[in-house]
Amino acid sequence: MSSTYNGGIKLSLFGESHGKGIGAVLDNLPGGEPIDLDKIGEFMARRAPKKDGTSTTRSEKDIPEILSGLYEGKTTGTPLAAVIFNSDQHSGDYGNISHIARPAHADYTGYLRYNGANDPRGGGHFSGRITAPLCFAGAVCGQILERRGIITGAHIRSIKDVCDEPFDPVNITAKQLEQVRSRPFPTLSENAEQKMREMINSARMAQDSVGGVVECAAVGFPAGVGSPMMEGLENTISRLVFAIPAVKGIEFGIGFGCTELFGSENNDEFSLDNGKVVTITNNHGGILGGISSGMPIIFRVAFKPTPSISQPQNSVDFKTSTEEQLIIKGRHDPCVVPRAVPCVEAALNIALLSALLEQPLLPGEV
Repeated sequence: MSSTYNGGIKLSLFGESHGKGIGAVLDNLPGGEPIDLDKIGEFMARRAPKKDGTSTTRSEKDIPEILSGLYEGKTTGTPLAAVIFNSDQHSGDYGNISHIARPAHADYTGYLRYNGANDPRGGGHFSGRITAPLCFAGAVCGQILERRGIITGAHIRSIKDVCDEPFDPVNITAKQLEQVRSRPFPTLSENAEQKMREMINSARMAQDSVGGVVECAAVGFPAGVGSPMMEGLENTISRLVFAIPAVKGIEFGIGFGCTELFGSENNDEFSLDNGKVVTITNNHGGILGGISSGMPIIFRVAFKPTPSISQPQNSVDFKTSTEEQLIIKGRHDPCVVPRAVPCVEAALNIALLSALLEQPLLPGEV
């Protein structure tokens, strides 16, 4: 099934943007894990629309209702299911897109894939709205990881051509990740925040949109976890990251920058730090051969500009085979990147916990 991930953890996402509700089912979670629902609410609030002009005016409380798998505040070991009921739909804004393709959306491809039976309102199951239950699942996994000393976090690396400072790929700390997670607009530099806000507002006023890059990291993840080839950590992380609509690319460590280096420059030389094997640099991003090296896991994710813009655009009515001019109505983010930051974290949390559960015995354990 296209909306199911099946690894050490099994995750299924369901629902449509303007349906009754959306939700997630998590299976294979370890039993007896305490889950703080207030902290889950805090995590999901980071994804919620803001009232500062940087996001949509659609207002959803996004309070998950736990249906199963949690008893007296702890996981039971059986499937953890949650539903988030929709309450602020303007379905009339989408009357014309049931047969006129919005540029850069999945209207046309979804119509073909599901023989015209797909729900087009608000993008249906293709909508960024489905990242709410993804964040719920990631928040649950994040709490379990943190009790094992593994901390993840992300920031806005860039909006269009405005850049924030990068994470230090060798010396990033849990404290720094926790600090940036607590910021309403998650950048490392306040100067970058102001310029990014101005860029987003400029696009909004022009009835346009902008994209950007999210940089994400994890510290405390043990070395020796993962597999080569098809089941590598990069593979798993990438698969879950690409469940976030608008993602168009991912790179680990130095990424495409390695193509500009000699091998002598790109290679991360090994060293000992109080008896622990480390690398002096971290161009590999904490993963070698699909297996964690013990260095911080670090990667960047590219997000396209929000495709729903209010400017007139050329399109096609795919039912009548006629060319049309389309004006998109509705409430849309001029930039999805600020709200996507916790979504990337969520995807990483699910991937890392899944990898740990697939390999319960770490190197040196019996």
